[in-house]
Amino acid sequence: MDLRIFTEPQQGATYDTLLAVAKATEDLGFDAFFRSDHYLRMGDGDGLPGPTDAWLTLAGLARETKRIRLGTLMTAGTFRLPGVLAIQVAQVDQMSGGRVELGLGAGWFEEEHKAYGIPFPKEKFSRLEEQLEIVTGLWATEPGKTFDFRGTHYDLTDSPALPKPAQRKIPVLVGGHGATRTPRLAAKYADEFNIPFASLEDSARQFGRVRAAAEEAGRDGDDLTYSNALVVCVGRDEAEIARRAAAIGREADELKLNGLAGSPSEVVDKIGRYAEIGAQRIYLQILDLDDLDHLELISSQVQSQLS
Repeated sequence: MDLRIFTEPQQGATYDTLLAVAKATEDLGFDAFFRSDHYLRMGDGDGLPGPTDAWLTLAGLARETKRIRLGTLMTAGTFRLPGVLAIQVAQVDQMSGGRVELGLGAGWFEEEHKAYGIPFPKEKFSRLEEQLEIVTGLWATEPGKTFDFRGTHYDLTDSPALPKPAQRKIPVLVGGHGATRTPRLAAKYADEFNIPFASLEDSARQFGRVRAAAEEAGRDGDDLTYSNALVVCVGRDEAEIARRAAAIGREADELKLNGLAGSPSEVVDKIGRYAEIGAQRIYLQILDLDDLDHLELISSQVQSQLS
């Protein structure tokens, strides 16, 4: 089971804070550092010091880390034109020496669009499908050839399809809870399917849908990696669990029900149950980015039991 660190910087974090978490992620042996792509805090609070941009952050981290994979859960399709996104991600991949992964979603948080003057289209899913086709098509175009696309939302003419990523193929993540269109999209474009904040039962059901969609598309269901994103709150005793839960505005019992919370042994046991239904990778949502001791505990007493 791969464990990856997943952050939500829109809740209030500087680049230096994210750098400290990314370096701890690398030093403590985790597989990857991922971040959300949002420009507005969710829930109570002032959101200070303000948002950081996902791909600017990852560009910086690409130069300041050496081993860990870097990516997004999920880049909002409403924030960037697909041709520009393909250039940005390819450049960060070059800067990292080939360690980037792209999670791409439709975008959903209307308030942040209003707050920063970003158009919020009514039809987002068909845009996402065109975006995936364009981004992957640009990267796959052979050097010296051009890429053309005619769609409902985007037109590209005689694109040189440059630059190219350092990797032969940047892994693409598609995710969500949708029962029909999401599995079809994952089957067509994704290297990994991610379901966020889902129960064991819902995860197993969605993984099954994606496998079925892949097979219907003529693809082996095992070609994809299947992953979950879950909030994590680990403590050595009940008092430490309660303290960490309170720090992120949650209750320990609720987190044990809906996330990965409890003692190291309890969390290892629950991760094992996700593994039994097909999860191969878990993104641990870390909400208190100043609590690096939490990462050390997860590394030494949870991850060590899964290696």
